[in-house]
Amino acid sequence: MATDPLAGVRVLDLTNVLAGPFACHQLAHMGAEVIKVEAPGRGDLARNLGADPELSAAGMGISFLAQNAGKKSVTVNLKDRRGADLLRGLAREADVLIENFRPGVMARLGLGPEVLRQDNPRLIYCAISGFGQEGPWVSRPAYDQIVQGASGVMSITGDADSAPMRVGYPLSDTVGGLTAAMAVCAALHAEPRGAEIDVSMLEATLATMGWVVSNYLIGGVEPAPHGNENTTSAPSGAFQAADGLLNIAANKDEQWHALARHLGREDLLARPEYLTREDRKANRLRLRAELETVLTTRPAAEWESELNAIGVPAGAVLTVPEVLAHPQIADRGMIAHFDDVPGLTRGIEVLRTGVKIDGAPPSVDSPPPALGAHNAEILGALGLTSAELRQLEEEGVI
Repeated sequence: MATDPLAGVRVLDLTNVLAGPFACHQLAHMGAEVIKVEAPGRGDLARNLGADPELSAAGMGISFLAQNAGKKSVTVNLKDRRGADLLRGLAREADVLIENFRPGVMARLGLGPEVLRQDNPRLIYCAISGFGQEGPWVSRPAYDQIVQGASGVMSITGDADSAPMRVGYPLSDTVGGLTAAMAVCAALHAEPRGAEIDVSMLEATLATMGWVVSNYLIGGVEPAPHGNENTTSAPSGAFQAADGLLNIAANKDEQWHALARHLGREDLLARPEYLTREDRKANRLRLRAELETVLTTRPAAEWESELNAIGVPAGAVLTVPEVLAHPQIADRGMIAHFDDVPGLTRGIEVLRTGVKIDGAPPSVDSPPPALGAHNAEILGALGLTSAELRQLEEEGVI
């Protein structure tokens, strides 16, 4: 099917918490068979994380549920030689392996890319880490907020009074996962197939900061926090309406003229401090105050409708519940519902991906798996009998 472009691709997901699981979440929705290889007895740390303590205690935490639908779960103790051999057996039949251990961990287990790709030269081995597989920070522990701080993101988030401030969701983890998924998809297209991919969350985050970084590298302008202001133009940013904030992006002269006229403030068009884009940028705070004398008289949703109708881009600032309930999201198939989730007594709703292929959202058929739910299916295919599987389980190998 067009919505399953990775059908027939087998991915071993040796990842925890967010960056790696999010990468494999993308691949699963594109049709890949994703086998999550977890530690016996505990699994992915995300199984115990999230806003519902009861689910976390049951090993099906919300953080896990959010990005593991459609995957299969096997449990393998990689520190046991027999477990390492099982992983090598799985890797021989896999197309992709993704891990986000600290650099060097897989090598110490005897499972580094040089070993696994000797067994299977066509294997695409993708390692996600905070800072990459080499460099002076290679051994530093990496969590999203650590990387946000190291990348400069926090230094430009917020305003002069509140910065440095972290972005309100795990930006660097998520960007690192997307970068890994993109690199894996590219490597799957190459011939001869087989590659070692080194994804640095730090570098992946910096790569998304193109305008900010280039203003410094090329223009010599040191990045600074500007809150909700768009520093490239004015009036452009978040403005106060009667009931909340309204984003307006009047970046072109004609948009500025249309905005001023619609607000009944044609007088501003003739004032010398607002004649050009550079004039308006230099006097943006005074201009904001002038516009808000009118904008605060009516709700954001009304201004949003009217301004968009005259060609001035505008949008109310919504909460997460508000945008999820809006038909733009609710009616386009981005939210998946699963009724029968292992270990849960109620259904769940989770996000799919931000892609439509031939008009349809890529999806998966199965809910997030219970820990080790597919041991018999996946490990049995390596030739292990039921008795052997039971013995390995009793001995803590699986």
